[in-house]
Amino acid sequence: MISRLRGELAAIEAPNVLVDCQGVGYEVTVPDGVLVQLPMIGDRVTLLVRQTFREDGQSMFGFLTSDSRRLFDLLLGVSGCGPKSALNLLSLDEQTVARAIVQGDSKTLTRASGVGPKLAQKIIIDLKDKVGDIVMRGQMVPTKPVLVQEDDDLMAALLALGFRRAEAEAAAEQARAEATDIHGQIRIATALMRPK
Repeated sequence: MISRLRGELAAIEAPNVLVDCQGVGYEVTVPDGVLVQLPMIGDRVTLLVRQTFREDGQSMFGFLTSDSRRLFDLLLGVSGCGPKSALNLLSLDEQTVARAIVQGDSKTLTRASGVGPKLAQKIIIDLKDKVGDIVMRGQMVPTKPVLVQEDDDLMAALLALGFRRAEAEAAAEQARAEATDIHGQIRIATALMRPK
C-alpha cells in the first residue's frame, strides 16, 4: 500500500491534485485546507496518503500531517462517515475537529458539509477517547504569541533556504501582508525572491 508520495505537483483540479512521481501521475483527493497550502504547479510536494478500495474502484487521499491522516482513518471507522464526510471535516482542520470531539461539541462538527447532528454525535461517542493525543500536540504550540512565532518561523525558513537576510526580510514583510498562515507566507515570499 502507498503511504507517501513525493514528486512534482503537476495539476490542481479541486478537490483533486495530480502528483507526478518519476513519470507516473497519481490523482489524490485532498481537504480544502491542503489545497491552500500547496506549492506552485511544477514545484515539489510531499503528501501522506491513504488508499481506499471499493467495488467500483480505488481512491487516494492526501494529507500534509500524520495527525490529519490518522484522524481521517479514525473517522472512516465511524459507521456512516465515508471519505467525503471525513474530508469535509478535515477541511475545518484536524485540531478543530479533535477538540470538538473531545469537548463533545457537535455544533462545530456539523459545520462540515454532509455531517448532520446524528453523525456528529456518533463521531463524538466513537472517537472521544481516541483523539486526545492530537489535541495535546496542538496545545504544545503557543497560542498567544502566534504572530511573533510565525514571523520567526518565516524568517528561519527563508534563511534556511539560502536567501540573504535583507531580501528575506523585505519578502517576508510583503508575504505577511498577503497571507496569515505560515505556509502561505513561505510560498509568497519564495515566489517574490525567485529570479524573474
